Amino acid sequence: MKKYKCKATPGRRVVEIYDADAYLGDDDAMAAARIQVVGGNGYHLYLLSLQPDIDVEVVIRLWDSAPQPPAQAEGSVPVNIESETAILVVNQLEYGPAGDMSLPRPGVYAGHAWWENGQATADYYQATLDHPTDDTCEDHLTEAWKNCPVTERYVLDLPYSHASEPVEDEDL
Repeated sequence: MKKYKCKATPGRRVVEIYDADAYLGDDDAMAAARIQVVGGNGYHLYLLSLQPDIDVEVVIRLWDSAPQPPAQAEGSVPVNIESETAILVVNQLEYGPAGDMSLPRPGVYAGHAWWENGQATADYYQATLDHPTDDTCEDHLTEAWKNCPVTERYVLDLPYSHASEPVEDEDL
């Protein structure tokens, strides 16, 4: 198993994962994420958090055969992502790339995404907003969010599926 992980701030509550050359967004994939937490179109995956400011952990694990999501997962969905460059980018919508992962080869990776601690993180986030201290300021909130007692985590378990289909040149 090859593993990559990074922290990302879910600005506007979203973290995006895409092939390095597939940087244009997709409204339908974003709409799917609003319904099922993780949504994609084959080139983009959107991870939808319940809060916009506390860093989440994004883990991408490559397998020969993906294991089942763990019992403690809050949810899971099947996903696939095609990478023609063999580089996946983890992007923070408001802040830019958080990191990238080199894949062993270009192609389609198909497996599932699962997540945990989303609700607990959202509850902590709301509690920090609902119960400010007498000297509340932006620094207090930033410090509280850095010290969240749980880690909201999104895991992509992806085995290699197959090579990308050749792109036909319309000019020929």
